[in-house]
Amino acid sequence: MSVRRILVADDEQDMVLTLSALLRAAGYETQGVYRGAEVAAAVQAFNPDVVLLDLAMPDRSGWEVARDIRAAGGDERPVLIAISGLYNQHAADRILGMAAEFDHYVAKPYDPLALLSLLCRL
Repeated sequence: MSVRRILVADDEQDMVLTLSALLRAAGYETQGVYRGAEVAAAVQAFNPDVVLLDLAMPDRSGWEVARDIRAAGGDERPVLIAISGLYNQHAADRILGMAAEFDHYVAKPYDPLALLSLLCRL
């Protein structure tokens, strides 16, 4: 898979803007949304290769949104990467083991080089 389009979903505007700027500088096309309720429509319209999805959005949790994306099915489902400041990186294996919805986990504050390296491996 060659990752080109990334949807950034986080209720923190600074996080969306910062991640989007980092990703655009690295050559990715991005779109940002600030509410969990906006993600499904953005996935349909933008057709991202990857969704960076905050787990703790106030209107709809990232867990709920991820389940909806997975349930929608389709041949070209995006890779889902959970991002959260609620869990440390040590908890990533446990979270991924419990949640088939997510393919990867990145803890906030994130390491930009580690994130870009992960995206290059997809």
